[in-house]
Parts: sequence; structure tokens; C-alpha cells
Amino acid sequence: MASPHPPIEPYDHGMLDTGDGNLVYWEVCGNPDGKPALVVHGGPGGGCSAGQRRTFDPERYRIVLFDQRGCGRSTPHASDPATDMSLNTTEHLLSDMELLREHLGIDRWLLYGGSWGSTLILAYAERHPERVSEIVIPAVTTTRRSEIDWLYRGVGRFFPEQWDRFRAGVPEADRDGDLVAAYARLMEHPDPDVRAKAAIDWTTWEDAVISLESNGTPGAYGDQPPDDLLAFVRICAHYFAHGAWLEEGALLRDAGRLAGIPGVLIHGRHDMGSPVGTAWELARAWPDAELIVIEDSGHTGSDAMRDAILAATDRFAGR
Repeated sequence: MASPHPPIEPYDHGMLDTGDGNLVYWEVCGNPDGKPALVVHGGPGGGCSAGQRRTFDPERYRIVLFDQRGCGRSTPHASDPATDMSLNTTEHLLSDMELLREHLGIDRWLLYGGSWGSTLILAYAERHPERVSEIVIPAVTTTRRSEIDWLYRGVGRFFPEQWDRFRAGVPEADRDGDLVAAYARLMEHPDPDVRAKAAIDWTTWEDAVISLESNGTPGAYGDQPPDDLLAFVRICAHYFAHGAWLEEGALLRDAGRLAGIPGVLIHGRHDMGSPVGTAWELARAWPDAELIVIEDSGHTGSDAMRDAILAATDRFAGR
């Protein structure tokens, strides 16, 4: 079993001025002359973490992390009801990634990230394939509306009691409609108690979906500081209510643009919220990608998944 690389601290960090009032936190650690790698966190709205630095050999990689708009250390924070969510879309995040690459003087970088991060990675790489050296994705998603509908409705057939509570968290008039859009409206409610309850109801459902993962991280969504929880749910509901502003199926349709970029897709067989079928579809559409299915893992990982991730980043370090 492989161990993560030792804990490290950034040697540089800052706030990237996007020009529209947003400041995006970024940090760089590892070897200043190493192979550039960008960590693209999940959520959306999850923020980056110190543990993600340990995915890469600090002797061989220049590791870049950033907090996407509205979360982590980026400002304004989405937990503040005054924060304008119209300035937080997939298009904005793609522009921020390019601005950060230019700011750091990086020509090409490896992209690493899972869950929502994989959607953002694929959207970026299909737009800027010449800027991407390799891709490593644990937990593949493309944020199709069909995937969103599965996560917030379909998988409820496995957790009927918990899904009924999730559904009961929105006004009665909304319960037979778009639950995600209804939660997005609740997260814009002027009453802080309404927003706080909606955030707890949402993450309680998310935690139910991962509750069977014996090797994963139970309670991963609800176990956040209050402001981070509010930002996480507000951003998630905002993105998913809009299908991440992506044409349905576009990331799979345009996977041919990734030709020539080596990729490793690592997916848990028991990922209830993001079934392995999406990873399979992507691997078939992207000839340079290798799909590794981890038999003992769900969405939040396992030791075997960590080993596969470390093996992929170590393999690419020498390219």
C-alpha cells in the first residue's frame, strides 16, 4: 500500500484579481522547477485542502491549488447572501484557470481532480487542449442533467426514507418538481434560518448517498464549518440547477478534442452517487484514457483508490 507524499506547505500564494470583484485564492508548493500540476477541487464549492498537496511527489512537481470562486479562501464568499452568484458560473471558472496559468507563467500543466472537479477539468481541457499535458481523474462526472437527476432523485430508490426527508425540505408546491432548483431558491432566501436549514437538509442527503462506503469518509459533506457548509450548498445548488451551463452531453460528445492527452480515470465500483457508467462512456470516447475501476471504493475513495492515484501521478512525473 502506497503512502501519500509527506505534508508540505506552500512556498508561494496569493489572491488572483479576476477583474470583476472576485479574488481567487491560489497556492504553489513542491519544486519551483518541477512539472506543473493543477488540483481542481470538487463540490462545486468544496475548496482545496492541504491533503490534496500530498497527491504529488514534491521533488518532481510544481503543485498548484486554488479555491474556486465563492469558497475556501476566495472572496467574496458565497456564505454571504450579498455575494452575486451571477458571477459564479462554469465559464467564469474556466477563465479563472487560464488567468491563473498565465499569472504563474505555466505553459502546460497536468490536471488532477474528481467529482465536480472532473467536469471542470474536461471542460477546460476540451477548450484548451494545448495547455494540458496529462489528466488524472478519481470519480468521473460530466454534470449532465441526467447525472444530476440520478444524484438528487434516482438514487433515492436505495435510500427512500432519507430521500423523502430531502424532498420534504422544500416547499410543498416544489416537491414534485425540480428539487435542486427549489433548494437553490431556498439558499437565496432572506431568512438566515431558512438558508441554514436548507444547507443541512442538502448535506444530510449527500451524506446518506455515501453512507454505505465502508472504506470511504462517512459524513464528508455535513462535517464542515457553518460558513463553508452554506457556501458549498449555495454553489452546488446554483450550478446543478443550471446543468453547469453545459449543453447536455457536450463533454462526452467533444471528448475527441482530448486526443493525444494521456489520461487515467479512476472510479469506485460502488459509487452510488456517480455510477461508473459515466467513466466507462468517457473512456470509450477518449482513446488516450485508461479506466481503472476500484472494486472496494465508492465516491469518497479507499486505500486502493489512493494507490492508483499515486501510481498515476508518479508515472506522469517523468513525462
